[in-house]
Amino acid sequence: MNAYVVTLFIFGAVVLLTTWLPLVLRRMPLSLPICCIIIGVALSLSPFTPLPQGNPLQNIGLTEHLTELVVIVALMGAGLKIDRPLGWRRWMITWRLLMFAMPVSIAAIAVLGWGLLGLGPASALLLGAALAPTDPVLAADVQVGPPQTGEEDDIRFALTSEAGLNDGLSFPFVMAAIAIAGSSDSTTNWIGHWLAVDVLWKLSSGAVMGWLVGRILGYLTFEVPKSGRIAKTGDGLAALGFTCLSYGATELVGGYGFVAVFVTALTLRGVERDSSFHGELHDFGEQIERLLMMVLLVCFGSVLAEGTLLSHADWRSVIVAVVTLAVIRPLAGWISLIGCRQARAEKLIIAVFGIRGLASIYYLAFATGKAKFDQVETLWATVFMIILISVFIHGVAVTPVMRWIDRARHTDSMQPKKQDLQRAERQI
Repeated sequence: MNAYVVTLFIFGAVVLLTTWLPLVLRRMPLSLPICCIIIGVALSLSPFTPLPQGNPLQNIGLTEHLTELVVIVALMGAGLKIDRPLGWRRWMITWRLLMFAMPVSIAAIAVLGWGLLGLGPASALLLGAALAPTDPVLAADVQVGPPQTGEEDDIRFALTSEAGLNDGLSFPFVMAAIAIAGSSDSTTNWIGHWLAVDVLWKLSSGAVMGWLVGRILGYLTFEVPKSGRIAKTGDGLAALGFTCLSYGATELVGGYGFVAVFVTALTLRGVERDSSFHGELHDFGEQIERLLMMVLLVCFGSVLAEGTLLSHADWRSVIVAVVTLAVIRPLAGWISLIGCRQARAEKLIIAVFGIRGLASIYYLAFATGKAKFDQVETLWATVFMIILISVFIHGVAVTPVMRWIDRARHTDSMQPKKQDLQRAERQI
C-alpha cells in the first residue's frame, strides 16, 4: 500500500475532524486537545499509521522547532485578541501572577523534583522552569475571545495575558539550568553572566524589539496612505509574517523572541485598536495554530502509545504530577491574588487553570539540546505525564466550569444592587 497516499488520507481526515470537532464539543466536557491525543494513540496502534515510532529524545532538533513554531503563533494570537490596553493597574492581576505565582511555582516544582525524583540541581530547576508557565496553546478554551467581541472577563484576561508573558519570562530560569548543567564544578561563576545577558539584556531587548517591530508594522498596516496599507489587503496571512519577523529579528540581536512576539501583538493592537483587520489576523493565526497543535498532539499521543518514554515514569512521577497540578499551581496562584477585587470563585478558577502543554516540551527540547542533564529520560517522562493529566483534567473541567461561572456572573449582574433596593424602599 502506498504510504504517502495513506498519510495524505489520514492527514485530511484529521484536519477535517479538528475543523468540525470544536462545534460538536462546544457543549460537551471534552476539548480538542483530548481528541487529538486519542487520535494519535489510535493511529499509533493501527497497522496503517504514518507516524514515526519513537520519542522526542531521538530528534531533539525537530521537536524543538515544531513546538517553537506553534508557541510563537499562539503568542501572536493571544496578544492580538486582548482588548484591554496595557497598564500597571489594568493588568495588576497579570503582574501578580507573573511576579509571585510563577517564581514560587518554579522553586516548589524544582524542590519537588530534587527531593522526590532525585534530580540534580540543573535538572530540577529545568523541570520547574518548563512546568511553571501557563501554556498559550492548550489554554485556548479559557482565553479571551476574538478581538472586539467583548469576551474578556477577568478570568479569561488573566489566563490569556499570563500565558502571553510567562513563556518569555521563564526563559531566564531555563538558561540558569543550562548554565548549571554546563558548569564543570559547583562554583557560581556563571551568575554574573546570567544576570547581565540572560536576564537583563535578553528580556529588555525582547521587550524593546517587540515594541519597535510592533510600531513599524503598525505604521505599515494602519498609518501609511490608505492605498498602501497592509490592512487594505484584508489578508490574515500577514499574521504569520508579523510573527516570524518579530521573532526572527529579536533572536538575531540575542533577545527572547517569545517576549517580542507577544509585545509586538500588543503594540500592533494599540496602534489602531478598533480596526476590523485585527479580526482577520486573529482568525488566520488561530487556524494555523490549531493545525500545528493538531499535528503535534497527534504525535504526542503516538509517543505515549509507543511507550518507550513513559516507561521511565513511576509512582514518583505520578505524585509529582498530581502535586504540581493540584497543589503548587493552585496555591501559588491563589496567594498571588490575595487582595484582588475578584470573587473567590474567580480567583480559584484563575489559580487552578494554569494549563501545562506544548511550551513545556519546547523548553525541554531547547535545554537538553544545549547541555547534558542528568536523568533526562525521567525529566521528559515526568513532563509528559503532567501534560497528559493537565490536558485531560482541565479539558474535561473547562467547559462546565466556565459555563457555571458565566451563568453565576450573569445572575449576579441581574440582581438589584443593595443601594437600589434601599432607594426603592424609601420611595415606598
